Formats: sequence, C-alpha cells, structure tokens
Amino acid sequence: MFMKLFQLVEGLNIAIGKCVSFLIWAGIAVLCFEVVARYGFGQPTTWAHGYTQRIFGSYFVLVGAYTLIKREHVRVDILLLPGRVRWNAFLDLINFAFLLLWGAVLTYEGWNFFHDSWAFNELDDSVLGHPMWPPKLALFAGSFLITVQAVIEAVKAALRLIAPHIVTESTTNNVA
Repeated sequence: MFMKLFQLVEGLNIAIGKCVSFLIWAGIAVLCFEVVARYGFGQPTTWAHGYTQRIFGSYFVLVGAYTLIKREHVRVDILLLPGRVRWNAFLDLINFAFLLLWGAVLTYEGWNFFHDSWAFNELDDSVLGHPMWPPKLALFAGSFLITVQAVIEAVKAALRLIAPHIVTESTTNNVA
C-alpha cells in the first residue's frame, strides 16, 4: 500500500518537475528581451530584473523534488563505498534526516511567508509594485514537495538498511 502511495507521489513530483522545467525558457526569454532592449535600443525595462528573479527562484525550488528523485543534487560521496549497500543506506538515512529537518522548517516558514504576503497584499518595492505572494507560494509548494519526497527516500534507505538483498536502488528508483 505504501509503495503505491510512494509511486503516486513520485509520479506527481516527476510531472511537476518536468512541467516546471519549462520555466527556464521563460526566464531566458525575459533575459534576452532585457539585453536587447537595454543594449540594442537603449531602453531598459523596469520589470525584467524582478521577473527573472521570480522565475528562476520558483524554478529552482519547484524542481527540487524531481532533482532528488533523479539523485542529481550535489553530494559528497567520499564515505560511500561500492558494494556496501547497508553502509550507503545508513549514510543516506542520516542525509535524509537532515533534509527532513530543513524541509519541515522551510515548509513551515514558507507557509507563513505566503500567508502574510497574501493577507497583507504585499507588493514588491519596484515601480510596478507586483504582488509578492506567487514566489512565496512557490517556496512553500517546492519545500513541501521536497520534504514529502525526502520522507519517501528515507523510507527507501531504511528498507535498504534492513533488507539490502530484497530492496535495491533499481527497485526503489524506477523513474521515468
């Protein structure tokens, strides 16, 4: 039952990660537009800088769970040993414990940031006064998704620690 739930959550995180990955193109388009407007026509925009910050910030936090599934986060594997499944699972468990702590705090604070921004109709300090709640909602959503994925990864690591002959990387990380 839990494995079906894990697969459902992973499938959702993969779909969100793939969809959000297209934000990179929006950010590139805004940056290119700004460069051409500024240097080609001498007419810089007042909005491009803020929008690129929001786009790339949202992109970065919303693809976190997908990146975790793909095992693409920066990782120091000096202590990892080939063929030592239990040892590596133990190290993963410690790593995911810290990630869970970080994710829980960031999710809690992200919700508070979003809620306050929404409740007080917070606007940025630019001339255009854009609402601040969308990037703060992205912070909350992204940190929540990576925290839930960290729970799944911690359970997988615990299973590899307990029964390494039954649970392997290939059976726990079958992602598209």
